[in-house]
Amino acid sequence: MRRCQACRVDVEGDWQTCPLCHLPLQGEATPDPLPRVPLVFSRARVLRVLFGCSLAVILGSFASQLLLHRGPAGIGALRSVWLGVVAMWWVVLMAVRKRRNAAKGTVYLVLVIGGVSAYWDYLTGWHRWSLSYVVPIVSACSIVAVLIAVRVMRMEVGDHIVYSGLIAVLGLVPILFLVFGWAPNPIASWVCVAVSGAGLVRLLGWFPDARRELAKRLRA
Repeated sequence: MRRCQACRVDVEGDWQTCPLCHLPLQGEATPDPLPRVPLVFSRARVLRVLFGCSLAVILGSFASQLLLHRGPAGIGALRSVWLGVVAMWWVVLMAVRKRRNAAKGTVYLVLVIGGVSAYWDYLTGWHRWSLSYVVPIVSACSIVAVLIAVRVMRMEVGDHIVYSGLIAVLGLVPILFLVFGWAPNPIASWVCVAVSGAGLVRLLGWFPDARRELAKRLRA
């Protein structure tokens, strides 16, 4: 059995570090006394749904490019959508591997992509393509990824509340763009707002317990 010299405790299982102080353990590992809990969702199903949604987003971007104006200095919806697809995959993978930190990671991901694109936009003359395309498209794709994760994976009611708030926050950013007129081409922002509203309604419709819990917290 392995032992932590700092904490002076014996640790069963194949731990490499002490669960208390995180220092390396000494001694031989023993069989884990706790049974391994299998996943309550199918990763193959997650990847199938994610692949189908990614393909739909890409095909939709080709169709939208026929309708949206593409200036010579702008990025455009077609090229921005690839960032959205990457964000979608990243959000779902975060939810699969780190379910407790997925919401926080999604916010950081959108902030990083939006911040980098806005800085690039500023350096190239501030044509505001980052606000017209990148931020709304990445936000909308992140909402779709959240819906995939929540629908395919079994989560607790508290997680549903967290993801409902995340969807609302992601939809609030394009609303600010529309209210203040920051996006020269508002179509992507309107799409993101629509996806956020539909996703929020769909999420609360899937899980009545989460809807009742949210109503209870709003009344408190």
